Amino acid sequence: MNRPQVVIVGRPNVGKSSLVNRLAGKRVAVVEEHRGVTRDRKAVEVEWRGLTFDVVDTGGWLEAGDTLEAKVSQQAEAALAGADLVLLVVDVTTGMVDEDTHAARWALRSGRPVVLVVNKVDDAQHEASSWEFLSLGAGDPHTVSAQHGRGSGDLLDFIVNQLGEAREVEEAAEADDDGALRVAIVGRPNVGKSTLFNQLIGEERSVVHDMPGTTRDAIDTLVQTDVGLIRFIDTAGMRRRAKTEAGLETYAVLRALDALDRSDIAILVIDSTVGATGQDQRLAERISAAGCPSLVVLNKWELVAVEERDNVLATVGEKLAFLGDAPVMKTTATSGKGVHRILPALSVAAADYGKRVPTGALNRAIRDLQMKQPAPTGKIRYAVQGATEPPTFTLFVAGRLPTTYLRYVERSLRERFELGSSPLRVRVRVE
Repeated sequence: MNRPQVVIVGRPNVGKSSLVNRLAGKRVAVVEEHRGVTRDRKAVEVEWRGLTFDVVDTGGWLEAGDTLEAKVSQQAEAALAGADLVLLVVDVTTGMVDEDTHAARWALRSGRPVVLVVNKVDDAQHEASSWEFLSLGAGDPHTVSAQHGRGSGDLLDFIVNQLGEAREVEEAAEADDDGALRVAIVGRPNVGKSTLFNQLIGEERSVVHDMPGTTRDAIDTLVQTDVGLIRFIDTAGMRRRAKTEAGLETYAVLRALDALDRSDIAILVIDSTVGATGQDQRLAERISAAGCPSLVVLNKWELVAVEERDNVLATVGEKLAFLGDAPVMKTTATSGKGVHRILPALSVAAADYGKRVPTGALNRAIRDLQMKQPAPTGKIRYAVQGATEPPTFTLFVAGRLPTTYLRYVERSLRERFELGSSPLRVRVRVE
């Protein structure tokens, strides 16, 4: 086979087949809650960012076992021999066990590139626990929840980069190399994304229809505006995995997530008549994880009864807390009402996202905020801005600072340097 081979290995019952299903975007491997369900190796075709490769599911590898387990391990070894990349899967909920150590040694002895994938990471607590697997010697952990999809897009991105054949990413980078601001329009199906897209670009480019899922792919349009050159990316509606059919619509969702990852700013469109939903929350989390600034557009605002509007706004504030102080704009895309305020807001968000603070001014701000409210423990000696997009500040600290104090520092820097709603990263180095 000419396609690159990505082989998934690990001890039994760590979620290898669930991960195959997640990467493939459909249920192709049998998943049960007991050992030994997968016995033969199975290759599944996966496409991501223009690269097609095979993900090979294997049975759990065991150093010793009965005759059947020995045959399963032989199948895993045969798959490993032809691998271009190996995903070593472990289970964070059980922690590291001897079988993980044996499987890691076996995978590393193959001489193939090995990526450590920590599965069943559903929250921040499990995220922290994943670092114990560093001792396996397979590099930094890539955390995922195969069942819920958490981290699967990032893992696919890493796989494509490791294989070194991400042709679509390279083509997109060449196409985007025009200095334009990249703006992705995302949201659930049938909230008015394509109608808003057409209002923003000033021409009929996307198909607009009342049936959810009309837009099957990301559509880029380069527009010269009063605030500069903007590349608008209209995307297919994203819905819960359980309501996403395998095939065309699944592909559309993957493409929409890819569009989000290569954007500078995201516009999250919400149907005001429905309000912010659980799926809107998940999209907000995905935007937050991408690290780009965002605008929230409440579309169909004129259809909301006056007495219900405060409640809609309150719900949006509660459910989209992931997006911090992202501007909330009220529009009716069908008539164009309120749409004219979006372009200036995009310009301000882009400027804040790329803002650089002089080191002298930054350290004066650090001195002032500590004089105003000293930390209960620890002290910031000095600070530097290490990066923009988003603005990233590194604090050099004596002792340790409480999380609440770091939030105070972030809030103070945001206000002092007028960083608006731009995402901000504050890192700490203890001296």
